[in-house]
Amino acid sequence: MISSDGNYLVQVLTRAGVISEEQAKTAEEVAGQRRVPVTTAVKELGYADGNRISQVLAEHFGLRSVDLATVNIDKEVLTLVPHSVARRYKTVPLEMRDNTLVVAISDPLNLDSVDSLRMLVKMNVEPVIADAEDIQKSIERHYGAEEEAVAKMLEEISSGDIRYVQDDGRALTSEEEEEETAEEAPVIKLVSLLIMEAFRHRASDIHLEPLGRKFRVRYRIDGVCHEVQGPPRRLQGSVLSRVKIMAGMDIAEKRLPQDGRILIKVLGREIDLRVSVLPGNHGESIVMRILDKESLLLGLAELGFSSDDQKTYEKLIQLPHGVLLITGPTGSGKTTTLYACLNYINRPDRKIITVEDPIEYMLSGINQVHVKEDIGLTFAAALRSMLRQAPNVIMVGEIRDLETAEIAVNASLTGHLVFSTLHTNDAPGAFTRLIDMGVKPFLVASALQSVMAQRLVRKICPECTQPYDPPSHELEAMGLTHDDVKGANLRKGAGCSSCNNTGHRGRIGIFELMTVNEDIQKLVYQCVPATEIRKVARQYGMKTLREDGMLKVLGGVSTFDEVMRITQKDVD
Repeated sequence: MISSDGNYLVQVLTRAGVISEEQAKTAEEVAGQRRVPVTTAVKELGYADGNRISQVLAEHFGLRSVDLATVNIDKEVLTLVPHSVARRYKTVPLEMRDNTLVVAISDPLNLDSVDSLRMLVKMNVEPVIADAEDIQKSIERHYGAEEEAVAKMLEEISSGDIRYVQDDGRALTSEEEEEETAEEAPVIKLVSLLIMEAFRHRASDIHLEPLGRKFRVRYRIDGVCHEVQGPPRRLQGSVLSRVKIMAGMDIAEKRLPQDGRILIKVLGREIDLRVSVLPGNHGESIVMRILDKESLLLGLAELGFSSDDQKTYEKLIQLPHGVLLITGPTGSGKTTTLYACLNYINRPDRKIITVEDPIEYMLSGINQVHVKEDIGLTFAAALRSMLRQAPNVIMVGEIRDLETAEIAVNASLTGHLVFSTLHTNDAPGAFTRLIDMGVKPFLVASALQSVMAQRLVRKICPECTQPYDPPSHELEAMGLTHDDVKGANLRKGAGCSSCNNTGHRGRIGIFELMTVNEDIQKLVYQCVPATEIRKVARQYGMKTLREDGMLKVLGGVSTFDEVMRITQKDVD
């Protein structure tokens, strides 16, 4: 027999004149025999169509009725109710209004499902009535499309496109990969696809970000984040766990930040992924920094130096001793510049030792040390031991603390050429930063030979570049007039498939190169503010970041917007 709820729904339909009492009795018998809802039996017997039944039930219970065949459901709304939950409760989410989720149900008496949904989505739930068959079709249509999209994504990657590399540098064999990935092959292939697509789009970072209503994936391309199609939210946990396993992390630890590393070969090129996990309120956020070892090694000419700055810097990096600092925020190309410098001066008659965290590129003929703080091999400890190796040139990946700074400075004063990086916004700020760390001002003044601040600006796409006449307000923002740019090669990208319609492809450096002379040494020794040092440096010909960026704009390499985005206005 059918439930008492079914009897009540039959009574509602009978009182509304949708079916007769005799039809009601027949529908109850069929529903009991076939163990289906009585409303389904009424429709299958041909007594009334689904929409008519939904309208009558909605009117009786004071609810709305909807025809799901005419409803378009937003993808973000679908992510609020997982596919498995929609099937279990025979419901489909329709829209989101003022922290209230509207869901379609076929049985207005099934309040348990509504209450369970309310607990699951942690917001108010407003039920509307729809035909049970239409709800099932809607679930298959919308969630099935999601499954089809994921399946299509997985079909696009072949097993030979991406290979995982062991710590000893050996790629896993096909048999080893098959044994390792047999149980969760779809999720593993999906993570591999995300990495491979990021590589194909020239991304520097992959951001996996759990949000309240969806699982967002973004690629940082040429320094700007772009959102791409990501996995469905229901796969969030599996994808994050897979990345953590690949990076050698503890998948059970979800409360503390973790760092790891993944070595892979993508399309035949060896790629190093630096993985950072940060717990958030909606789950763990993961960022994978892509280090393409083949693209790191550039010459000084390819970095973007102006001709006079390049000549000056080529002379500086061949000095017998002193400290040469490169400053800028994370992701401004400091490491690439360091490698270019070392590659330029790398000769058999010079012994060069580096201490890095991590070693991002293996340089032939150079001794490289990888910092391992967990066993006590810090920058400072490695530096002390390096000096006993009698090097001519030392490269310190980053000066992070007083001990490292003091050893680097003292090494330069005892006849070594020291390259390193520091996090400051401009070149003059490096002196203040080192003194704030605790290095004596007279040591800073004596040791530093030059400080170079740098940034990366996006280049105009060569495929869609075209002449550009900037409006007056854009010139005014840069402190220029139309007369100033007369005869300049101003250009802008129109947007094409080669640059994903951004008008930009690739990046180039802009530099603020300050050489240290006697006047600057006196100011440093007197601990004057960085603004005073800047004024003197400009008197001796130092170009600011914005001024060097303007040269790239006037030469048709970048745009006004890009230089203004990256640099701040010069204040004399």
